[in-house]
Amino acid sequence: MLTNAARPLVKLVDRYLPDPYIFVLILSLVVIIAAIVFEQKSLIEVIEYWGNGFWGLLTFSMQMLLVLIVGFILASSPLIKKGLNGIACLAKTAPQAILLVTFVSLFASWINWGFGLVVGVLFAKALARKVKVDYRLLIASVYSGFLVWHGGLSGSIPLTIATPGNFSESSIGIISTSETIFSGFNLALVGILFIVVPLVNRGMMPKEEDCFFIDEDKLIEKDITPVDITRPAERLENSRVLAYLIGAAGLVYLGYYFFFQGGGINLNIINFLFLSVAIILHKTPRSLLDSLNEAVKGGAGIIIQFPFYAGIMAVMTHSGLAVSISQGFVAIADAETLPFWSFLSAGVVNMFVPSGGGQWAVQAPVVLPVAKLLNADIARVAMGVAWGDAWTNMIQPFWALPILAIAGLKARDIMGFCLMQLIISGFIISIALTWF
Repeated sequence: MLTNAARPLVKLVDRYLPDPYIFVLILSLVVIIAAIVFEQKSLIEVIEYWGNGFWGLLTFSMQMLLVLIVGFILASSPLIKKGLNGIACLAKTAPQAILLVTFVSLFASWINWGFGLVVGVLFAKALARKVKVDYRLLIASVYSGFLVWHGGLSGSIPLTIATPGNFSESSIGIISTSETIFSGFNLALVGILFIVVPLVNRGMMPKEEDCFFIDEDKLIEKDITPVDITRPAERLENSRVLAYLIGAAGLVYLGYYFFFQGGGINLNIINFLFLSVAIILHKTPRSLLDSLNEAVKGGAGIIIQFPFYAGIMAVMTHSGLAVSISQGFVAIADAETLPFWSFLSAGVVNMFVPSGGGQWAVQAPVVLPVAKLLNADIARVAMGVAWGDAWTNMIQPFWALPILAIAGLKARDIMGFCLMQLIISGFIISIALTWF
């Protein structure tokens, strides 16, 4: 049944969804025009917002590029390749591969969104080397796991409102994660999605004649060819001592960070961990550098597109467009339905502001006063925004770029399957926010 329902969606997206770079150019024009038409801003004002904000994600862009690079480097080390291939042997059939990769991606994304993005796609490639399975659906299954990130341990909105000194503390106080991430309704929702998302992916498996099987040559990991050492410089490049000392220093720092400073997991720490372990597992700097040369080839999309999204976010926030969208939804809400309308508004805003923290900064001043006025459940309203941010990632290719780069696919290859997940998960999340 789901196979038949997914087929037209896959064909529709394949036919009409442009490359993510074209997508972000179109979004830029849409936002610029909307700010002029609906917010009565002049063209010069809007262009100024756009230009001033264009480089606002440089730090984050570098972080995401490193997610791609260090994840690839780590996965290309002999020990990790062997481990992933070993776990992949648990799947004997295509349906088992789809279920297994979805569950792994869901769990990894719930632990940490950056971790989930990398681990899932690396595991998917290992599965594709073992099992004959539709490669598009396999990678789409990885991205579908990202659906639960904002209801998990790295959710930026619930962690923000639980942190003393956050910008909304003066109006709502501190809201513990026991009322958000670990609340009964959120854990129930996450649990349901852990069951439904894998089953939906399994149900969308196309018939064999409609499957896309990746060329096995593209999945073969290149082995590092030993070189004859004839120069002192080559001895340094192939020095295990140098690699082990630097890698060990990184692990010592991480141990100090976690056990003595009580630090938490964030994107920088994940990248630092992956890089430190990769340095050790590659054994020599030369091996790591050879892997690096392969890794950087897939980073072009991140480098060129993220500045455009920074410009879009700047126009949305400074022109008032994001606030207007949020106000339009919450204006028709009551105490019981405010979490639902916050969820929908966040889903729309996320198409233009694909950043959980940035989105909360825009929407919190709108939804929180209304929540207090209506005496609504503020924690549930905040989670409505969080889930809305995560929900429309299923059709927003922003976060898929690292996955697609590692997998060697285009956005249109997976977004048809993700659109089905958007429809089904949207229904489930709406019910959970309103009636659980």
